[in-house]
Amino acid sequence: MPVDLILWIVLAVVVLVGAVSAVVVVRRRQALTRSHRVELPPAAPTPPRPGADVAPAPVVETEAPEEAGTRLARLRRRLSGSTNVLAQALLGIISSDKLDADTWDDFEATLIGSDLGVGPTGELVENLRRELSIDGVADPQRARAVLRRELVALTDPSLDRDLDLDSADGLPAVVLVVGVNGTGKTTTVGKLARLLVAEGKTVLLGAADTFRAAAAEQLQTWGDRVGVETVRGAEGADPASVAYEAVSAGVEKGVDVVLIDTAGRLHNKSNLMDELGKIRRVIEKRAPITETLLLLDATTGQNGLIQARVFNEVTQVTGIVLSKLDGSAKGGIVVSVQRELGVPVKFVGLGEGADDLAPFTAEGFVDGLLGG
Repeated sequence: MPVDLILWIVLAVVVLVGAVSAVVVVRRRQALTRSHRVELPPAAPTPPRPGADVAPAPVVETEAPEEAGTRLARLRRRLSGSTNVLAQALLGIISSDKLDADTWDDFEATLIGSDLGVGPTGELVENLRRELSIDGVADPQRARAVLRRELVALTDPSLDRDLDLDSADGLPAVVLVVGVNGTGKTTTVGKLARLLVAEGKTVLLGAADTFRAAAAEQLQTWGDRVGVETVRGAEGADPASVAYEAVSAGVEKGVDVVLIDTAGRLHNKSNLMDELGKIRRVIEKRAPITETLLLLDATTGQNGLIQARVFNEVTQVTGIVLSKLDGSAKGGIVVSVQRELGVPVKFVGLGEGADDLAPFTAEGFVDGLLGG
């Protein structure tokens, strides 16, 4: 073998051995470095520079509910613009050319059809006939004044329509809201909370309608909009237990008012009415109930009176809330339900808006009907 070839082979082997040795050294150094590496703590966040934009913390926005005074004005406007039967009958008698026997008979029939009731209708017709028998409606202003006076008296302005929010020993006032299915109790409780917040009261809501899946969520939404806490239980929980927990929370937090929403009770179902009685008894182990408000749909007419009788026997109703008083309501139920139960109408619902719940006054109601 030539000497030159042998030299080239030896040189190649030397170079190869050197390369392998270098790779081994590098790998050993890397392994040693990894075995002695120290994990440093994460660096602290860099504070924002002066003047830098910083994202604000999320804020739950609440609404400012409308005050009672403007609601009363809207009550008069809504009634004056409505087409309910009572308003039409009243304005019809004022605009009559003559008041003969047929006119009075038609007027009386219309009043009865307005859900005013036979007794109140007889009283109103008799008083108007006596007052207007001489001058008739020749003087429209006098006729309107007579009609207004008699209607206000019939609606009974002497009734105390204020909510009883006084409770002994520093306990919160407890307001129980009851009624049949479909009258809108949960919505009404939410609207009532708004009205109380507008008056400067601290309020807590109790979602004791545990049979309707969306009821508690709906009530909490109403409360969140005005910064009011809602106590709720699991779906299907014992309503009396939830009501008791709500009142207990109200006592601990020192709120002014606890509003309790209940499930819609069918007045012809004795077991459901018994459950409502249980709720009342359980609540009163913690604090007295200062108000029991019965919600009635003003469009149901005489059916509403039947419901009112049964609820009053079970829950000792202290006040009436009439929803849907404008629009298709006949109007006379205001008088007839007060006569039936001997308790006042305290609030009326005027529409679907969040603040469409107004305190009721006899004068405002009559002025609305007469367009005054």
